[in-house]
Amino acid sequence: MTPALPASADALENGLIDIARLAGAAIMNIYKTDFDVRSKEDASPVTEADDAAEAVILPGLRALTPDVKIVSEESASRGDVPDVDGDTDFFWLVDPLDGTKEFIKRNGEFTVNIALIANGQPVLGVVYAPAIGKLYYGDPSGAKLIEGDQEPKTRKITVREMPKDGVVVVGSRSHGDPEAMNAFLGDLKVKELRPAGSSLKLCLLAAGDADLYPRFGSTMEWDIGAGHAVLKAAGGVVENMDGSQFCYGKADFRNPFFVARSPSVPVKYQG
Repeated sequence: MTPALPASADALENGLIDIARLAGAAIMNIYKTDFDVRSKEDASPVTEADDAAEAVILPGLRALTPDVKIVSEESASRGDVPDVDGDTDFFWLVDPLDGTKEFIKRNGEFTVNIALIANGQPVLGVVYAPAIGKLYYGDPSGAKLIEGDQEPKTRKITVREMPKDGVVVVGSRSHGDPEAMNAFLGDLKVKELRPAGSSLKLCLLAAGDADLYPRFGSTMEWDIGAGHAVLKAAGGVVENMDGSQFCYGKADFRNPFFVARSPSVPVKYQG
């Protein structure tokens, strides 16, 4: 059973949306400049926008939920990782700028990701794509998409039933394994293979714009926690490749391969 939330649902929703929008504004201020790119120890790229967004998010979350630990990508890369028990703890999972490669390419497909994890599962999360003005939010009451920043329009979103003319499969725009993807899909009727950046892939499923996202590549928990929360709230699932439950709070926060899908899409589990 999920423990009681560390604040009211309304306070968490309003607070998270405000924090995500402020972080997005900090990112966009840098997006408009001739920013520098540097490499972390694992050779992945990072920009000052990653740091600027984290500098907004962390104090915002501490003010919102003072007693909840925070696991954030940029802090973790510097060795600042709290000791969390994935089986029992509440903790925040933060990727201040997911899709840094897309940010560098200036294609707009990058997001602010913030998820709340409890008992190893996402209970709520926000994914904000500031360059395209889309904010996805999910909690136990359901999922929504808020479009636009000046006069935002909100609509509830849910996964869709498997289309009769074939599924839309999303995959990474910057990472991927075409051979593994083709083997996994097998004889499943596929209408379209659609590349997308960052956690927007999970949000496309949540909004009923796609049906299946198999991931054959390295990811970290903060890459997908918020998108998983939105997808779960919209009626979708994220599973390990053998069909077992996907969990958070692993020792190194590194994910195995996984599949995200609408429950109506059949898959052949591996292993």
